[in-house]
Amino acid sequence: MSTPRTVVVGPASWNTLVRLDELPAPRPHTVFARDAVRTLGGTSAGKALHLADLGAPVTLVTAVGDDPEAERVLRALGNVGAGLEVLAHRAPGPTEQHLNLMTDDGERVSIYLAVPSEPARPDDERVAARLAGARHVVLDLGASGLELLEAARAGGAELWTDLHDYDGVSEFHRPFADACSHVFLNDDGTDDHPALMRALLDRGATTVVCTLGAKGAVALTRDGWAECAAEPADVVDTNGAGDAFFAGFLAAHLTGAGTGECLRAGARQAVRALGSPHLSPLLD
Repeated sequence: MSTPRTVVVGPASWNTLVRLDELPAPRPHTVFARDAVRTLGGTSAGKALHLADLGAPVTLVTAVGDDPEAERVLRALGNVGAGLEVLAHRAPGPTEQHLNLMTDDGERVSIYLAVPSEPARPDDERVAARLAGARHVVLDLGASGLELLEAARAGGAELWTDLHDYDGVSEFHRPFADACSHVFLNDDGTDDHPALMRALLDRGATTVVCTLGAKGAVALTRDGWAECAAEPADVVDTNGAGDAFFAGFLAAHLTGAGTGECLRAGARQAVRALGSPHLSPLLD
């Protein structure tokens, strides 16, 4: 496989998705799930899957454990085909695992059950070669993204990150926000996403994108604002829609598309995730 232009660094996990009529109230009681699915998860796995789905060669750099869940994660990723290369650091102990409580309205509570004992390492020769040869590197929140941040920056690639529900003050998010030129987030952590987006641009980002759920998405660059509506979708599962949007935007950017078209491409790819019970229909 030739060196991919894009490297995605961060979590791949084995998740249990539990669908409820409504999220549990904060009191002792019993609820019955409508259904439950065990499947591949992780924000970086989702981005890599959707880039591969769009025909953009990608390497996923992640960390897994030495447990049965690691084999399930790697098997699911390995079934995608030649467009996705996986470089997985095998650490002693558990693979990342989540329990996600979800509703049809898109509400979610994600409970981390386990995380790997070690992140991906910059001294791995395969990882170092991919970072050095990449034109675009996505650094997702987590130990592996933080561990490889300096190596990615030294390689000279364009750096991208997804801050998710960033509130503008979290210290955990700061290294990613400060290092990356293309910054994505959603509006869950702020009551004033335009102000937060302007602040991120002032801190050095060149493109800031905020997803707004069913209201679409908005982007801010040095040239001003752009926005797009959400695409109509028959929603099966909202898990992974944000990662699909990110991948659609990035894949369009790789072709030289402008910000508005990148937003629309992201919205179209999000529909692919919304129509699948998994992160991507590639896993159906």
